[in-house]
Amino acid sequence: MSRTISGLVAALMLFAWGAAAQSYPTKPIRFVVPFAPGGGTDIVARLIAQRLNEGLGQPVVVDNRGGAGSTLGTDIVCKAPPDGYTLLLGNISLAFNAWLYKTLPYNAVRDLAPVSMVAVQPNIVVIHPSIAAKSIREFTDYARANPGKLSYASAGAGSGTHLAGEMLKDRLKIDMLHVPYKGTGPAVTDLIGGQVQVMISTFASALPHVRSGRLRALGVTSAKRSPATPDVPTLSEAGVPDYDYSTWYALFMPAGTPAAIIVKVNQVTRTALATEDLKQKFDAQGVEPWTNTPAELGAYVRAETEKWGKVVRAAGIPQL
Repeated sequence: MSRTISGLVAALMLFAWGAAAQSYPTKPIRFVVPFAPGGGTDIVARLIAQRLNEGLGQPVVVDNRGGAGSTLGTDIVCKAPPDGYTLLLGNISLAFNAWLYKTLPYNAVRDLAPVSMVAVQPNIVVIHPSIAAKSIREFTDYARANPGKLSYASAGAGSGTHLAGEMLKDRLKIDMLHVPYKGTGPAVTDLIGGQVQVMISTFASALPHVRSGRLRALGVTSAKRSPATPDVPTLSEAGVPDYDYSTWYALFMPAGTPAAIIVKVNQVTRTALATEDLKQKFDAQGVEPWTNTPAELGAYVRAETEKWGKVVRAAGIPQL
């Protein structure tokens, strides 16, 4: 009898969730961006929010909740009711923060329900032209011949550019000094001035200086070449084993959100990102649209978390 009752309850819950998904949404959706306005995550969120608004038929309101490396905004979503009315645009920091902070008020893999990937942004390895290297192989030879004499810049301790630099050191087996800056802008400025010699930078910040000759590009950090630099090889193509670093952006909801609602938001997202005008807007920001299923996104986040945990441990980066 108890099994019959349990089965009936489960059936009723599935029916209720299905009915809710058919009418969903019936009110505005809060779209949490765990960073300050104006950054890459905020720009991507505002581009996709407009299309989600159109596809779902309700306002999707961007709510910037920056602080503590995205942990404050992420925590808000993790603790929100799982009713489909709170959405998060997370990024690669979800994988970093699991290892960079001694304690977090949430577990991203456990407390967030993956919805869909939204976009990916490759980075590029650039050096000051005074370094006598025109390829990753030549750069590696130079660095090994001059151990400890090269400095690489990052946008700050614990940032993506910091961890990407540490992963490059590990893969190439070279010794470089890390010089953290308060943002990508001042780091690139000092790289151009020769105060540091190497950086893994976003395309938007580095490409103008590569084209002017003030910086030299050695490799793209993503798994495939970028349309913006078709002649620049990926690091994997250039002989750096198992190197893949891209800034990714993805949609999440609180764990426990009905599957039917997640599927609906996933479908609306995939439809929106397939439109040519939105692709062009993303391209203008140096990002590429990328969608997948909730299951695929969940597997990707778990793999990214494991990968960057190895980088943090190998580099001996102290926890915050």
